[in-house]
Amino acid sequence: MTIKKVLCVDDSHTDLVNIKKIVMGTGRFVVTATNGKEAIEMTKSEKPDLIFMDINMPDMDGFAATRALKKNPMTKDIPVVFVTSKDQKADKMWGQMQGGSGYVVKPYTSDDIVRLVNTL
Repeated sequence: MTIKKVLCVDDSHTDLVNIKKIVMGTGRFVVTATNGKEAIEMTKSEKPDLIFMDINMPDMDGFAATRALKKNPMTKDIPVVFVTSKDQKADKMWGQMQGGSGYVVKPYTSDDIVRLVNTL
């Protein structure tokens, strides 16, 4: 699958701008959301090819949003990569159990993000 559109989800404006800039640098179109509920709505309306999802967010965290996306036949096949400061092995395993396709720990490098965009 060719990645053309990416949804970046983070409640931190700084982190959101940073990851958006990195992904746009790969030539992809980027849409953004600032919480899990907004991410679900944006996924349904924008139909991204890949989602970079923060975990700790208000209203609905990234794990809950991913579970909801994976239950929906229209969005279940979209890869979700968690981008988070949660660096425990249990967090990574839980992310995979929620349907995550990858896991990147903050602070990340642009190479970490670019590699995922190019391989998923």
